[in-house]
Amino acid sequence: MAENTNLKVDIVSAEGEIHSGGARMVYAPAEMGEVGIAPRHAPLLTRLKAGPVRVEDEEGKTTHYFVSGGILEVQPHLVTVLADTAERAKDIDEAAAEAAKRRAEEALSQAHDKVDLARAQAELAEAAARLHAVKQLRGTARG
Repeated sequence: MAENTNLKVDIVSAEGEIHSGGARMVYAPAEMGEVGIAPRHAPLLTRLKAGPVRVEDEEGKTTHYFVSGGILEVQPHLVTVLADTAERAKDIDEAAAEAAKRRAEEALSQAHDKVDLARAQAELAEAAARLHAVKQLRGTARG
């Protein structure tokens, strides 16, 4: 009997399921750094920060997604990404991402108290991560 050497991967958000399928490798932006998940990975539950999720399918083709944060659950043959928001990287509008980053920078410069500052910092981090993900996918990221 052949042993299962692939993962089932589900990426979902409040808007619905964005990906469900097999994979041989998954990369995700865990809170303490990027994690790579292969079949038979030890169980893991961790928070995600804003950034790219890459799913390498059984044929070796990689599909890129962007998550704004959430939870990653790993079982030996199942990876579940419960994202705050998720989108296919190819669907991200680079101009809109640039505009969101500019708005977040402006909000940060005009923050009046700790709550405004924290909110602006979170928005800027998410906007910068989204912009970096789309530029990385398009091969225009620097550094």
